[in-house]
Amino acid sequence: MAGFDFGTLALVAFIGLAGPLLAAPKRLRIPVVVGELAVGLAVGRTGLGILDPADPTFALLADVGFALVMFVVGTHIPIRDGTLRSSLPGAAARAVLVGAVATALAVVITAAFGTGHTPLFAVLIASSSAALALPMIDNIAGRGPAVLSVTAQIAIADTASIVLLPLVIDPPRAGRAALGALVIGACAVLLYYLLRHLAHNGRRKRLHRYSERRRLALELRISLILLFALAALAVSTHVSVMLAGFALGLVLSAVGQPRRLGRQLFGITEGFFGPLFFVWLGASLQVRELGADPRLILLGLALGGAAVLAHLVGALTRQPAALAVLSSAQLGVPVAAAALGTETGLLAPGEPSALILGALVTVVATAVAAAALERARPADQSGGVNPPGSG
Repeated sequence: MAGFDFGTLALVAFIGLAGPLLAAPKRLRIPVVVGELAVGLAVGRTGLGILDPADPTFALLADVGFALVMFVVGTHIPIRDGTLRSSLPGAAARAVLVGAVATALAVVITAAFGTGHTPLFAVLIASSSAALALPMIDNIAGRGPAVLSVTAQIAIADTASIVLLPLVIDPPRAGRAALGALVIGACAVLLYYLLRHLAHNGRRKRLHRYSERRRLALELRISLILLFALAALAVSTHVSVMLAGFALGLVLSAVGQPRRLGRQLFGITEGFFGPLFFVWLGASLQVRELGADPRLILLGLALGGAAVLAHLVGALTRQPAALAVLSSAQLGVPVAAAALGTETGLLAPGEPSALILGALVTVVATAVAAAALERARPADQSGGVNPPGSG
């Protein structure tokens, strides 16, 4: 495998274009990150061996991308949306119900495959992906009560699973991970009150205007400083940079993110660091191990199917079935688990690939659900999709 230099960097940026190209056909509805993972598989350990995911420079840039991806995901959680507040109790109850079913299914899957990862599987099955599901919901389902409720549910599940993942992936060190998570959370709370104070006394607005007038991108620079500082704290306390990025994203969402900053963060994340991370992750996976042990393929299919089944329990609370399936969308948490498991060796060979396979099962299911909602929309233009029998 070649060392990581400018030529390799250009190659990574180029092959990362496979994500947008595969996502272009509307009928396929392939998420961009799936294409980036696929091309990473093709040029990494599973495929041609062109990229070396163990290269320190490549790994560091991938960590930066991981932190930025989770940062942007956190900013997309609609904390300030007052219309969601009335939906929170029902959404939280539904998320708890899904969690209970997910735990039961995790026990069954662990017993069937003898992996010993019941807590991890429970979190994975119960998780949702706001980054994957919310754009689809916003584009095709309007803003009716059912949609607001599932939006709140996804936000709750996404937040809870990201907080819980570092605790359950390595149970013997859960205490240390919990302490690190508390430190990150405390820093995020302090940052929230500091930024809110600066917003109330007008200094944040003056900084915004000065930066825009002088074209200094000061808000972006400050955001990156805070992100890297929290990431350094996360590493020193043995917590994933995933939690640092997500926590800072929630802070910005809570205090209000300027549109200009949002566009800048989107540009550097989606234009470079995000694709680089997903290409690195694909390159680090060894999918051949799935073929060597068919049980790993069955494990991935079981995890994906269990996630869809667990979220379908929402139909018992009169949630539209298509929206329930959309809430099962997974990507960020399984990807994080695979990345953490690969870096730390906490997962057995082939298990990270099985987790990604399970996530892809939910991607297929949500694509089908999105298509169903899109077909149903012409019959209901009032905002929100209410299929027959949904109440």
